Amino acid sequence: MSNILKAILNIANNPIVKLKNSYSGRNTINNIGEALETYIQDAFAGTISENDSVKRNQAISNIFSYLGNQNNPPDIIIKEGDAIEVKKIQSRGSAIALNSSYPKHKLYSTDSRITEACKTCEAWEIKDIIYAVGVTSDDKLNHLWLVYGDCYAASKEIYSRIGDKIKSGVLEISDIEFSETNELGRVNKVDPLGITSLRIRGLWHIDNPINVFRDIYTANDSNAFNLSCIMRKDKFDSFTENDKKSIEKNSKISISDIKIKNPDNPAQLLESKLIVMGVN
Repeated sequence: MSNILKAILNIANNPIVKLKNSYSGRNTINNIGEALETYIQDAFAGTISENDSVKRNQAISNIFSYLGNQNNPPDIIIKEGDAIEVKKIQSRGSAIALNSSYPKHKLYSTDSRITEACKTCEAWEIKDIIYAVGVTSDDKLNHLWLVYGDCYAASKEIYSRIGDKIKSGVLEISDIEFSETNELGRVNKVDPLGITSLRIRGLWHIDNPINVFRDIYTANDSNAFNLSCIMRKDKFDSFTENDKKSIEKNSKISISDIKIKNPDNPAQLLESKLIVMGVN
């Protein structure tokens, strides 16, 4: 089974900075966003150097139980492992657009915004989720953040109550026909002829990890590429001793003990791990 420590080792052993050029030469990928998602797949599947598409496809099938689409999170699920959501930004100050899905502390199989294929890809109820955020130019990957949702986002109740309040407020309007949807809702027959409807949709954004964790870590801008990862200490401790020793012994990788604010209660600090590497 793959995991984030193995993926970091794979990236450390084969960092690709000129991402678009590398992947456009191997297949039909035409933009940096597609190249980033493919690189993340390869990092977790151990196929960064695999040029044989048949062998790569088999490895992808062996490692992942689900590969998603842009409209429904997550992008990837590791068999019996974590979910991964890949996001691209081209400015270090940019917020991350999540569209109609609020930030995920964990991924739940009961979430109405995930597809049926995702819900049934394996037997699962709750998964840890990794946000893989790439800071890119038009063709290069400058910085990759790998941060777990429970270090980054609040519990689902914090976000869902906003939608519930909006729905209850709309329902207070007299003489409307309201329909439940996977978004916030829909108001039908707004006008006297009954031919106009209002689609109520959330457009969620979240600050990118560079800004959220700037007090803990600042990347070396002189490097051609930086990778940084944050996870809770208990998550790090859950990996096998072999995986932990492999990453701890790698001279390219640095691991630090840190404390981060609890996304549900910033007065509390959570014991966590910061893993970083850089390429000159």
